[in-house]
Amino acid sequence: MRQCDWDDNDVCRSCGTDYSPPKKLRPFHLAFPVDDLEIAKKFYVDVLGCSTGREKDVSCVFNFFGHQIVAHLVLEMPDLTTNPVDGKPIPAMHFGLVLDWDDWHQLKDKLEKKGVGFVLEPYTRYEGQPGSQATMFIADPCGNHLEFKSFKNDSAIFDSTW
Repeated sequence: MRQCDWDDNDVCRSCGTDYSPPKKLRPFHLAFPVDDLEIAKKFYVDVLGCSTGREKDVSCVFNFFGHQIVAHLVLEMPDLTTNPVDGKPIPAMHFGLVLDWDDWHQLKDKLEKKGVGFVLEPYTRYEGQPGSQATMFIADPCGNHLEFKSFKNDSAIFDSTW
């Protein structure tokens, strides 16, 4: 078996393999637990507008805004732990998306129209600061938490200076 000797640029000195991050962003994959596959499917399709891919008795693939998420049936959901952020209890285990500003507001309006309850009501954090961002949390019927956020300035997404 070949073993690479990586340089500081993530290129193997012996074979030339480049292990630097991909040049083109590809969809992410996320697997998550659900204790009722049918009710989860209804939520992700009817509420969030996801389409389904491969379905089995114990799992279902969803197209989550161009990304692949997979609900896996479990007997019992894990316990929820929260951390305080801005004085609010934020679910430590959650997933979601960073949307364009207009798309975030459209989704907020859609969720409100469908009567989806918010775990954390939509609000803007860091108003007037470089990292100003809109955020909201919802939960699927199985207790998985989803965060949807949007930055007024996308350059702040990974900026550590603010």
